[in-house]
Amino acid sequence: MAAKEKAFYERLGRQIAERRKAQAITQVELAQALGIAQQTMAHYEGGVSRITVPLLSPLARALETTVEELLGESDKRSGKRGPTPKLQQQLEQVSRLPKAKQMAIAQVLDSMLANAP
Repeated sequence: MAAKEKAFYERLGRQIAERRKAQAITQVELAQALGIAQQTMAHYEGGVSRITVPLLSPLARALETTVEELLGESDKRSGKRGPTPKLQQQLEQVSRLPKAKQMAIAQVLDSMLANAP
């Protein structure tokens, strides 16, 4: 993982951990709600593992926040109103797909992100 990418996932992991703790939710409870192992959740929070795109929307819902806030994008868009951004709509659509299709989409995205400059 490149340094810039690693820093991004570490920030995201800290944001998830802070919001989870603010909601008084354990890693085990959050992991169960998302259908993942507690160890996987710990790796996400530690910035060790990449969070898959299909997991972002359910994760945000479980933490009673938005994907934008988890990603640190809320400050950049504050005050702007209007339709939901296309990426958010797509994430919500992906989250409703069967797990196999979600994983296929996640693999494509991971591959593209790994090769991004």
